[in-house]
Amino acid sequence: MKTMDDIGHEIRSFLVDNFLSGRNEKLSDDEQLLGNVVDSTGVVEFVVFLQERFDITVDDEEVTAENLGSVQHATTFIERKLRDKA
Repeated sequence: MKTMDDIGHEIRSFLVDNFLSGRNEKLSDDEQLLGNVVDSTGVVEFVVFLQERFDITVDDEEVTAENLGSVQHATTFIERKLRDKA
């Protein structure tokens, strides 16, 4: 099973590559993602990435700031989804 650090690193890499033009210094673990780094169309792209990369399902009602609002929140959310699936 992936560690929290592994999950966080993969999420950060995706966000930096797809939304920050490779500038990772612009992204802290607790920075607000939704509406700041990821716009409304980017949310769909982010959710698709999470589902495909981690082989999980993200339900519409799970697309919230509590679950995906920061790298830290998304990491915790993915770790919980993977643990529940195991």
